[in-house]
Amino acid sequence: MTNQDELLLPETAQFLHHSPMANFIGGRWSQAEDAVPYLVIDPSTGAVLSTIPLSTAAEVDAAVNAAHKAFPSWAAKSPTERAIFLHRLADAIEKKQSELAQIEALDVGKAVVNAEAFDVPFGVACIRYFADLATRVGYNVPLALGHMEARVHRAPYGVCGFIFPWNFPFDLLMWGVIPALAAGNTVVVKPSEVTPLSTLYVCKLAEEIGFPEGVFNVVLGDGAGVGRALSNHPNIQRMSFTGSPGTGKEIAQACARNLIPCKLELGGKGAAVIFDDVDLDTVPSRLAAAITLNTGQVCCTATRWVIQENIFDKFVQRAIEALEKTTIGPSLDRTTQMGPLASDIHLQRVMGYLEKGESEGAAIVLKGGRIAVNGGADGYYLAPSLMTGSSSNICCREEIFGPAAYLLKFKDEDEAVGLVNGLRYGLANSVWSEDLSRANRIAEKMVAGNSWINAHNVFAYGLPYGGVNLSGMGGGVNSPETLGDYLRNQTIARPLA
Repeated sequence: MTNQDELLLPETAQFLHHSPMANFIGGRWSQAEDAVPYLVIDPSTGAVLSTIPLSTAAEVDAAVNAAHKAFPSWAAKSPTERAIFLHRLADAIEKKQSELAQIEALDVGKAVVNAEAFDVPFGVACIRYFADLATRVGYNVPLALGHMEARVHRAPYGVCGFIFPWNFPFDLLMWGVIPALAAGNTVVVKPSEVTPLSTLYVCKLAEEIGFPEGVFNVVLGDGAGVGRALSNHPNIQRMSFTGSPGTGKEIAQACARNLIPCKLELGGKGAAVIFDDVDLDTVPSRLAAAITLNTGQVCCTATRWVIQENIFDKFVQRAIEALEKTTIGPSLDRTTQMGPLASDIHLQRVMGYLEKGESEGAAIVLKGGRIAVNGGADGYYLAPSLMTGSSSNICCREEIFGPAAYLLKFKDEDEAVGLVNGLRYGLANSVWSEDLSRANRIAEKMVAGNSWINAHNVFAYGLPYGGVNLSGMGGGVNSPETLGDYLRNQTIARPLA
């Protein structure tokens, strides 16, 4: 396998050379004074990629003030005028998609071929979808009322705050800020300190195309110094968070104190219900691919496999065969199918879950564990794991967020649905069966924001995506409803004589 540095495109290397990185506030790059430096690590090798500042509430305040100052002029632009800027940003990203894919792969540890094929194109499609959608929606909706001229006027909120995790930094940035910008809001973003680089590269491109100053702001730092200051800031009008249920609850409490709306896309513990009429030549490998995608660091992925008992052994054996063929390696190697976990801290967390699950009595179907790969001696690599046992096991109940699945048997439909709905998560599940009547029946009974049939991890613009229970609240992403999340309703009425 080739050394990561030897595969860098010249512009990727040049971008990474600018260290320490800076905040992007009011259209300008700004260093945080006296900030503690934080090392951004390549999870494939353990080497330092860059350094960022751990900013403080002072930088958050400056960014919110810049966004507040920019809001009136941005909101006053027509939807078409805003769409022009957004399409220019999409054009710029498309021109640099190879560099951006490398940056995303390096930062997260994901296979660069996946970043090229999915992450970057899907993010570009997000920009174009919401830019165009914003030009078509009605901002003044007449109301048919007696003796009254009335309408609902839809207007942007103002400054919107965003906090994103480290697993899909580029796409989550797009899914969050683009509909808010298209609706006429300005934004302040805190990316994860673990994976901030693709967000900063988007800032660079926004600066190059002349995006209006103060409309798009980024503050670097951790949750304690920046995330808490952002979610508690009195001049934030709308808040969005993607991450763990625990942090989501804290942010919801902060927003409640300021009486501002927030939307939360939180963790998951997705289930795949597999009936005995599935094709055993294809379905096991498709679910194996679901848990190796992004090294299992996908909140909606199928981490519980609920398999009808009479095909359990055959299904599991086919899945093991598929998982054992997965090529694990450094992110920039084009033969890599699954890269490392995103950080050493997360590697230890996942390994801790697997160890505790085994200590609680889970049977090991496929032994995972830390491995070494050529070209990544100090990387955070973990082989896929499969476990089975009681549904009360911690590895069945809690989100592991790694390349692992917990396997359960069921006899009939009622038992399957009971196993799926036995947890308080509710992001995404799937049902696999050739009997579409049964599949649709089970899909409706599973409590989640999303139920997929004969597929898992299904995303398309126009298809709503969001969670319920511990998996979130306050709207989703990728659909017309998402744009509506960033428009407040204002009733305007005139009584008629």
